[in-house]
Amino acid sequence: MSERTLLMIPGPIELEPEVLRALARPQLGHMDPELTRAFGRVLGRAREVFLAPGGQPLVVAGSGTLAMELAVANVVDPGDRAVVVNTGYFSDRMAAILERLGAEVDQVAAPRLGEVPDLGAVEQALRRAETKILTVTHVDTSTGVRTPVAALAGLARAHGALMVVDGVCSVGGEELRQDAWGVDVVLTGSQKALGAPPGLALVMFGPRALAAWRGKKAKVPSLYLDLAEWLPIMEGYERGAPPYFATPAVNLILALDVSLGHLVAEEMEVRFARHARLAAAFRAAWRALGLGILPARDELAANTLSAVYYPEGVDATLVGKVRAQGVAIAGGLHPAAKAKYFRVGHMGAMRANDALAAIGAVERALAASGHRAEPGAGLAAAQAALAIP
Repeated sequence: MSERTLLMIPGPIELEPEVLRALARPQLGHMDPELTRAFGRVLGRAREVFLAPGGQPLVVAGSGTLAMELAVANVVDPGDRAVVVNTGYFSDRMAAILERLGAEVDQVAAPRLGEVPDLGAVEQALRRAETKILTVTHVDTSTGVRTPVAALAGLARAHGALMVVDGVCSVGGEELRQDAWGVDVVLTGSQKALGAPPGLALVMFGPRALAAWRGKKAKVPSLYLDLAEWLPIMEGYERGAPPYFATPAVNLILALDVSLGHLVAEEMEVRFARHARLAAAFRAAWRALGLGILPARDELAANTLSAVYYPEGVDATLVGKVRAQGVAIAGGLHPAAKAKYFRVGHMGAMRANDALAAIGAVERALAASGHRAEPGAGLAAAQAALAIP
């Protein structure tokens, strides 16, 4: 039996062979000229991927949670007011981070699981008092719900607030135009739609965010989080002569250089369209199999992952049964419905054949669990959706 399992969880994801080869290269020194060149390319390519030609990228060893902290610790002072648009587990985490920084946090929750907060409710929250930042999780990995970032960014600008977007499960897969939409800070991790291994936190600061950082009254509470320490490093890599602050994750940078090169070569418009097309095929398959999705409406459903309710009579043992078919998917994450749904990632290097393999594995596992559906119905619906130009 083959030991290979197709990785279709919502991150980490399957990696391109060239990315794996970069990861497996013999170790370079952290001041090696080759690493300096690769790091400089990473920063330039990040601006292209974030669609933020005027942004300041930051790439630091750490997880997406570190990226969340970097994004807000450098613009928020104790006592500042923050409004959090809450659509799930990672919105809760952002609120917790802000509270630890001493911010006064006002959360605007969705009316129910699978929905997004009403824009009117968000505007009311912004009007209640002077607000330093508005934060939103573009795609919450726990729910598969996608929020309307462009509209929310407009509200933030209208009320003088900075707009911070958690793009961990969206950057590189969902349409996100940082400069054009007026988003001040976007953060992500390397392991999802960017198509690199886990271990790198990426943050893109826009001009207004940098101005807010320069105007901070209190010191950033952690040396490792402080943009004042990292900015000279990033600037040094771009000019080819970096100073030392902390040892970078050398091979992860080499791998990210390759993966971002793939994104830039594919072009972001094409990449957005590819993710939308594949997501439509997954949604067609779920409908054909009689499965409901956690997002309340298709237009709220992310293009980077599916959150799918188990049908009647089927439970979380389905995840193991799918794995036995050679495909790894994930169980639920949101505490309110953790045992009621499963998640399938569809982002990054994934192509149509991977989608069909995953759907086929879910179909077979459902049949083994006693769920009645026309054999091949999900695959046929996905194929039909993929055939649409």
